[in-house]
Formats: sequence, C-alpha cells, structure tokens
Amino acid sequence: MSGTLNKVMLIGHLGDEVKMHYFEGGGCVGRFPLATNETYTSKQTNERVTNTEWHNIVLRNKGAEICEKYLTKGDKVYIEGRIKTRKWQDDSGNDRYSTEIQATDFTFLTTKKESENNEQKTATKTTPDKASNPNDNDDLPF
Repeated sequence: MSGTLNKVMLIGHLGDEVKMHYFEGGGCVGRFPLATNETYTSKQTNERVTNTEWHNIVLRNKGAEICEKYLTKGDKVYIEGRIKTRKWQDDSGNDRYSTEIQATDFTFLTTKKESENNEQKTATKTTPDKASNPNDNDDLPF
C-alpha cells in the first residue's frame, strides 16, 4: 500500500462547553475536550476498572458554530476527523506540543438532558404485580 491514512473515529462525552474563537475575516474555531472510557475487570483484584482518555477536539467555521449552539457539557457525540500535532512556545520560550483531533464530521448522539431522562425512566419503571391479575399464571407473552 503506497498511501497513508490519518483517520480518527470517537464516541464520547463533552468534558466542557465549546469554546469559540472568532477571526477578523469571519472564520471561527471551536474547541472542547472529549472523554472516552475503557472499562475492564482486573484479573488481580476482580474489580471493574475504568480508564478515561481525554481528546482535544477542534472544529472550524460552520461546524464549530453548530456545536456551540447545540452541545453542552456531558452530551454524547460521535466525532470523525484526523490527528494533528501543533508546536507552540510557552511564556518561557520552551517548545510545547499539543495533539488535537481536527474534526471533519460529527453526529449528536444524546444530550445530557436526554440521558438523565432515560435514567430516571429506567429507575422508576415498575413491573405489574402478578397478584393483581389472578388469571395470569404463566410467563407466556400471549
């Protein structure tokens, strides 16, 4: 294979609000952290362990404006893009590096409000009491 590929696909939750930066020419950039989780059971302790990885997401122009308008901290989103490493200098003149995901596509999966409503519905859902219907003696669905 002679070509190369730089493609990232992530599903995670926003760690903060979308921060916008506007330029004189009318363009803009939006940035937000995205958290992805990995959960496994430790063989030594038999406990569930969750590791969170943080990704710096960068969107440009219309995509950034749409995300700023509709996304809030905690929302679940699918991000597709490419990895980009930027080099910059801090206040002391030291070279610093930042790895970011330059988003090219995104899909809103759930909002924080939707997630909370679904959890509340699941927690308050009740099953019918068999004693209330004496004719229902079997587990058949018909």
